[in-house]
Amino acid sequence: MNINIENITYSELKNPRFIKPIRINYTQNSVNKTWEAVKSFDSVSVLLYHKTKDALLVVKQFRPAVYMNSNQHKFTYELCAGIIDKDLSLEQIVKEEILEECGFDVDVKNITKITSSFTHVGVSGARQYMYFTTIDDSMKVNDGGGIGDEFINLEYIPVSKVKELIFDETKARTPGLMFAFYWFLDFRMKN
Repeated sequence: MNINIENITYSELKNPRFIKPIRINYTQNSVNKTWEAVKSFDSVSVLLYHKTKDALLVVKQFRPAVYMNSNQHKFTYELCAGIIDKDLSLEQIVKEEILEECGFDVDVKNITKITSSFTHVGVSGARQYMYFTTIDDSMKVNDGGGIGDEFINLEYIPVSKVKELIFDETKARTPGLMFAFYWFLDFRMKN
């Protein structure tokens, strides 16, 4: 999918839908301090291994904040992910994200938790729950790409190229993606 990005401008955020800018006042070692933060949703992410292709499936998408801070990276390489904004099990949210973003219908019982961590610790401190599952073409039910006005590209990274992507600074990669890749390489070596 060819995606054209243009006319980027910046403005003050009013009435946000997904985040809430706040000021935190506190005392640390008898010193009064103030910190600016953003209250945001926790999230889930999933590493997808396509066993027939011997490749990891990642999503590529335009992230305006990355572009704003780098002025060169328009697309990020990420795990399939989504915010926790529904009253469902985390595994069910992962299943929905895989279907929406990647087009695979995965059985919830085949989704395995890797770990959780806190992201953007200097700004939001949201928690991300990371999962793993295996996919194959028999599970493919649609093209993926997201829902509504999401424009998500899918890319298979052959397992033989995973370490190369981890260290390729010409590509915008998330820490979660790099951690999951290392986890997968270690997991695969042990099994």
